[in-house]
Amino acid sequence: MVANREAILADWEAHPMRKPRIEKVTINIGVGESGERLTKAEKMLETFVGQKPIRRKAKKTNRDFGIRRGEPIALKVTLRGKKASDLLKRLLAAVDNRIKISSFDEHGNVCFGIDEHINIPGVEYDPEIGIFGMDVCVTLERPGHRIAIRKRRRHHIPTKHKLTKEEGIIFMQEEFGVQIVEG
Repeated sequence: MVANREAILADWEAHPMRKPRIEKVTINIGVGESGERLTKAEKMLETFVGQKPIRRKAKKTNRDFGIRRGEPIALKVTLRGKKASDLLKRLLAAVDNRIKISSFDEHGNVCFGIDEHINIPGVEYDPEIGIFGMDVCVTLERPGHRIAIRKRRRHHIPTKHKLTKEEGIIFMQEEFGVQIVEG
């Protein structure tokens, strides 16, 4: 799948600042309506992650679905550091450690979906809450990425230091034992 795998691993070994790391893991749940169902999803996500999710509002009005602009219809949680990598291991187990190659973007980031939250190990079904699906987005970066977001002496990241799709695939395989599936 990846032609120059050994060269990339040797580069990471020789230059530690080139080895990718997880910047953040973002979990999104799109409920599609406000009210009791959104509150139940919020309660489920908070107990699962251990962090209070934020509500996301509708950008446009859609009369067919009964959604008004500005109405909260979704939830989002962002995790960083050790908490993010620990949770990512559990989330990958829900999809049998398999990710499609098309789930990776050109910068090595990866997004995948979980159909039912009860597929995640350690989560039990609660009939009062119901079943929710979620999207998981993993953002990868190299050390030194801060130069693009700091306040003083901000600078662009050189093309040579940006992540590629192949490096994102190799990182997920090496760190989390992910199998890459064609399709």
